[in-house]
Amino acid sequence: MPQKVTSDILRKGMRVLGVAVRAEPLLFTLAVIFSGLYAAMTVGSAWVLGRVTEEVVLPAFHDGHTTAGVLTAGGLAIVGVAALKAIGVAGRRLFAGLMQYNMQATYRRAVTRQYLQLPLAWHHRHPTGQLLSNANADVEAAWAPIAPMPMAVGVVLMLLIAAVEIVFTDVMVAIVGFLVFPMIAGLNVVYQRRLAPIAARAQQLRAEVSEVAHESFDGALVVKTLGREAAETERFAVVADELRDANVAVGRVRGLFDPVLEALPNLGVLAVLLVGSIRLRSGAMSAGDLVHVAYLFTLLAFPIRALGWVLAEVPRSVVGWDRVRGVLDATGSLPYGDKSLTGEGPARLEVRGVRFGYTEGDVLHDVTFTVRPGHTIALVGPTGSGKSSLTNLLVRLVDPASGDVVLDGVDVRDVERGGLARTTAVVPQQTYLFDDTVRGNVTLGLDVPDEDVWEALRLAQADGFVSALAEGLGTRVGERGATLSGGQRQRLALARALVRRPRLLILDDATSSVDPQVEARILSGLRDSAATVVVVAYRKATIELADDVIYIERGRIAGQGAHKDLIEVSEGYRNLVTAYERDQDDENEGVPA
Repeated sequence: MPQKVTSDILRKGMRVLGVAVRAEPLLFTLAVIFSGLYAAMTVGSAWVLGRVTEEVVLPAFHDGHTTAGVLTAGGLAIVGVAALKAIGVAGRRLFAGLMQYNMQATYRRAVTRQYLQLPLAWHHRHPTGQLLSNANADVEAAWAPIAPMPMAVGVVLMLLIAAVEIVFTDVMVAIVGFLVFPMIAGLNVVYQRRLAPIAARAQQLRAEVSEVAHESFDGALVVKTLGREAAETERFAVVADELRDANVAVGRVRGLFDPVLEALPNLGVLAVLLVGSIRLRSGAMSAGDLVHVAYLFTLLAFPIRALGWVLAEVPRSVVGWDRVRGVLDATGSLPYGDKSLTGEGPARLEVRGVRFGYTEGDVLHDVTFTVRPGHTIALVGPTGSGKSSLTNLLVRLVDPASGDVVLDGVDVRDVERGGLARTTAVVPQQTYLFDDTVRGNVTLGLDVPDEDVWEALRLAQADGFVSALAEGLGTRVGERGATLSGGQRQRLALARALVRRPRLLILDDATSSVDPQVEARILSGLRDSAATVVVVAYRKATIELADDVIYIERGRIAGQGAHKDLIEVSEGYRNLVTAYERDQDDENEGVPA
């Protein structure tokens, strides 16, 4: 079983590297060419050293003198080979590095692009920390073997050239020296068998550490206010210690095998020198040949280790690649059509027989309604009745299991990529602001003049507090808008939607932190925004501002019409919107006169 695991990992690793070679053939070819130059010059340096020993050094000792021309020629030969070898090293590292970083950038973009295409249901099943690890640590691990790979290819060439030279120089010495290679190969097999599962486990733990860390940091407010710092620190410490132990285990294996793998080629050199000295005394080989062969074996120690570097990175590469492919092969992305939404002014919205659900069952059943252009409707219903799911369908964050959502007569599933984003805008329940200026948070890179930004802020009733900020539009709001109140954050998020001049605006309880008076001014101002408005509402004052109300109960439309009519005919609706007032009346009745 261990052999099967190792061979499977090696085959998978080679397939991963094959993907890189096919993606970047030019860079790979250039890296291999320069690696081949390095290999040839490494072997050539041994030949040059042998010839210089034979023709320059030994005659100088024998004759007791030499000439400047002979020394210069010998020195230039050694320097020339060294210079070419240095060029080979530089070229190999440059092009291998470019290849590695290109692959990492390509797959980071591919992973993040896939994140944006996958539906919300998929994201709900995958922690944010894991997704960050997929796009960063896993991509890096997948392409880690690329840097030493051209070196390993050049090593094969070096070994072939060196083996031929050694055999032609002296067969007996070659046989003695080559006995070391089966030992090195066998030790590498054992090494990889021991290292593969440990390295794979360490890579998986990196993702787990990222998951726990992100969750703890993201929930910092909850952690601090509930006094859970020690518990969260302990929870992080557990996975961090596991990762430490896994990395230490990897280090132990490498610490055990690396010295032996370093020592074996040197033992081969000693064996070559021992046998070679005997052959030298018998006249079977010259001193220059012995220096040549011994130096070749010395040089081969490093290239053989380069093969080990590639093999050592393969287990991590396979784990990283599998995790990256898990994202890229995920199903459920939303396909786009080719139709455009070319209308002007408020949009007409139609929802026809929509059914939608998550893994645990349907949350919306046969929902049908129409919103006339320029009208404001309020979606009202108890918690969990499906209001937020419906708003997600309207802007096509998810698709219905059956039924249609139609905008200006066009099914939203047939709209071209980016078409809905240019026509609709949604302000969700949870407001998110970036650590940027007010202007940056409102425009999000949209090229609009400041007067348009101020107009959007005015409609959102945010121009007053923004004007009072120290630097106005240029004021930084801190991470997640930490320097602002909840109501101010909601109004900036609303201005962000309005500055895009949407034809359909959806507010998913987006003014819950705003004073009722301010909320009323916002909704009144939206009538001048040339948009059809759908608002998820809970406050009676908000609901009364809508042209129509759709009352949802257990995923079905239980009532539809004007507020004053629904409150008369629907008991469930009446109980929901007057619950706060009734609670206040009950409390007042219980107070003694």
